[in-house]
Amino acid sequence: MTAEPPATDRGRRTARRDRPTRVRRLIAVALAPGLLAAGALGGAGSAAADERPVGSGGAAATLGRLAVHGPVTIRDAGEEWKAEAGLFEMAVTGGGALQSYSVDLRTPAREGTTYKEVGWDQSSLHRNNNAGKIRWILEHSYPQVNDLAALAGKAGVKALDDKAAAAGTQAAIWRFSDNVEALPADPGAGRLAEYLTRAARDAPQPPASLSLDPPAVAGRAGERVGPVTVRAQADRVTVGLAADAPYGVRVVDKAGRPVTDVKAGAQLYFDIPGDTEGGTSALSVQADARVPIGRALVSDTHSQTQILAGASTSTVTADATVTWAARKTTGAIPALSAKKDCAKSGVGITAVNAGDAAFTFELLGFSHTIAARTSRTVTIPLQEDQAYDLTVSGPGGLRKNFTGVLDCETAGTVAIGTANAPANRPTPATAGKPTPIATADDQNLAATGGSAATPMIGYLALGMLVAGGGVVFLLRKKKPAPDEE
Repeated sequence: MTAEPPATDRGRRTARRDRPTRVRRLIAVALAPGLLAAGALGGAGSAAADERPVGSGGAAATLGRLAVHGPVTIRDAGEEWKAEAGLFEMAVTGGGALQSYSVDLRTPAREGTTYKEVGWDQSSLHRNNNAGKIRWILEHSYPQVNDLAALAGKAGVKALDDKAAAAGTQAAIWRFSDNVEALPADPGAGRLAEYLTRAARDAPQPPASLSLDPPAVAGRAGERVGPVTVRAQADRVTVGLAADAPYGVRVVDKAGRPVTDVKAGAQLYFDIPGDTEGGTSALSVQADARVPIGRALVSDTHSQTQILAGASTSTVTADATVTWAARKTTGAIPALSAKKDCAKSGVGITAVNAGDAAFTFELLGFSHTIAARTSRTVTIPLQEDQAYDLTVSGPGGLRKNFTGVLDCETAGTVAIGTANAPANRPTPATAGKPTPIATADDQNLAATGGSAATPMIGYLALGMLVAGGGVVFLLRKKKPAPDEE
């Protein structure tokens, strides 16, 4: 393995690389107090149901124990510490089992935490140029390759047991995910890590096990509203309509036939009778599928990001919502959804307007207008690792609330302007011992930013005004991808 450059040189290069990111972070931190106030104002009035931003659909699972592991020494930037490296077990909601490796070394892995399958664009892999190499390692090592004699032969060692195979595989992954020198204690595991690091090639991002596209549609009573396309890694998908749907509303195929199960690639529509009053509903799809190796697994409780290494046939689900207006009414017909966008360090709120008039909604004290029969995504910049609570309000009492935590980067060190901040010392995040599940008291409050250019200026001014000049900069230095050195 290539030796790490001196810590001082690495620091200089990282500082130069991080300048644009740091500017964005400084803006986000300065905005936080003002936007928290704006969010509180937006939350007044009638209650709005909390919703998580839409992922890609797929599996939800609970993190279990570190099942197969071995000791590894981590070296980075002049520091050295020990960690247990290996495979986690996860229990899928609805049935099934997953195995995963870590791709976020310094963040604790919290046993009992619920995870959701997402694409790389919604995880710490979003700007890692070596994400494809991590997937290659997963496909060519333990547990996908369970012939340990054959794996040992490729690594150039006499034998490997499962603990050495898991430790060596995790060590190779950490080299690409966290840009550290990971050295297994077991000589065979070390040779395996060297082989995997050297042999890894780019592999494409895997598709979602199950998703619906788009996640929200709008229309008018008397019409078939859609389509919503089913994308699945399964032969058949079960389709269900929400129990609160008005009488007569059906889910149908392109020909207008009611459906209860469909093939992957099918297009679904909501068939809404002409005499139905305006309202909203949803459909859910479910399948038994194998989640593709290399899918990211993330949580909303600051628990270590995982990547899928093995899977049984598991229950996977996805949802889509529909909004419709009464048949003879005129005006805007909006549908709202949200999706985490790590490339833009924020959450994108998409508004679809299927009506014949413009739709204007309020978000964080600013107005956004969507023309008739168009859609638009408003991206709200967020501070890394902060919980957020975004309420969208509009005409006719429309209120929709999106909550979650932006977790898009691997953990690093806390630095600038924090005289009393404790060093974020490397944690033996995969030590195999249960870790307390994060609670609301463990997490910071919402810290969010603006959307388009004009609101951004307003957000910045509001943030500075409320901050009163007492801005404290809390920056988290992120580790670059290995090939950026």
